[in-house]
Amino acid sequence: MSLSTAKLAILSSMDDVSHKRWDALVDDEQPFLRHAFLGALEHSGSVSAATGWQPRHLALWQGEHLVAALPLYLKSHSYGEYVFDWGWAEAFERAGGDYYPKALSAVPFTPVPGQRLLVAPGVDPGEACARLMEGWQALCDEQGISSWHLLFARPAEVAAWQARRPDLIAREGVQFQWHDEGYGDFEGFLAGLTAKRRKTIKRERRRVAEQGITLRRLEGEAIDASAMAHFYRCYAITYHERGRPPYLNQAFFDALRTAMPESLVLVQALADGRPVAAALYFRGATTLYGRYWGSEVVADCLHFEACYYQGIEYCLEQGLTLFDPGTQGEHKLVRGFSPTPTRSLHYLAHPGLAAAVARFCAEEARQVAAYRDAARAALPFKART
Repeated sequence: MSLSTAKLAILSSMDDVSHKRWDALVDDEQPFLRHAFLGALEHSGSVSAATGWQPRHLALWQGEHLVAALPLYLKSHSYGEYVFDWGWAEAFERAGGDYYPKALSAVPFTPVPGQRLLVAPGVDPGEACARLMEGWQALCDEQGISSWHLLFARPAEVAAWQARRPDLIAREGVQFQWHDEGYGDFEGFLAGLTAKRRKTIKRERRRVAEQGITLRRLEGEAIDASAMAHFYRCYAITYHERGRPPYLNQAFFDALRTAMPESLVLVQALADGRPVAAALYFRGATTLYGRYWGSEVVADCLHFEACYYQGIEYCLEQGLTLFDPGTQGEHKLVRGFSPTPTRSLHYLAHPGLAAAVARFCAEEARQVAAYRDAARAALPFKART
């Protein structure tokens, strides 16, 4: 299908396109690009011009058919992205430039690698990139926007963008993910670890039970309003402890419970039969995503149990082969989560800033590669024979 006659449009809200048309372009592996998720961010007010996330989604139409799309936001800051460019902004502004607003293609507050380019069946991804590129380039040129950033995209998508725009600067990163290597069950997973790590995990799980805490999982429509309200209280605590308000509000989570319950898994920790902590997961076709957590109590090893071991156990029970538990690292590494490369792409309009950022990213990439190799060598699995 040629896109030469397709018309490019900017959507100022997910309400500008139907669920059916948008979701027809989203694969079933990741729930975060679904219309319901992005719409809940907007309807709850978590994403808006007032919060520094102004929706400007790019849509390519062939008549009445949506044939390609790209989530895009105008950002007035760099919060909630997890690919940190504060130093770039500071340097540019010291030199007299305006780094903000910038254009960002990502899922707000969700540093999960996956689909970013939405393409209908039969559409060439390279051609879709070229046409959507016209959209963000025009936005940058016409409004004097400093830059465009594509975060946590799939390798194939990164390659498609770079083929069309070799000037895009790649930035390397690392996240930690768990992969099922045919373990069968949790005991099978433990059997693959070194004796030291196996004993540590058993001790951590036992310690949770010794404190009188039990765990239960709720899925889909079993997550009622009361359970979600308790989860939100716990989630908010993690932010208040850091002296800042939560990125997301309760209206967002309530909307998810209503609009996409089939994607939700809630782990509750109970003491004396009462929930005292909670972790909210999302599930795709083969992947589990650990996203949010909080606790009303201080309990040894509870975070590891609720956020890691329950997720691994759930994957093994449900036949899911990948578990992405969220950002940050070494404490995941020793529990069997492997270092996985991530990549973002960056367009910077100012030639001097672009050159400086390219040099920085090249040096950073060498450091990231060395870190990734060292982390891989430190994985706690027994040597395979």
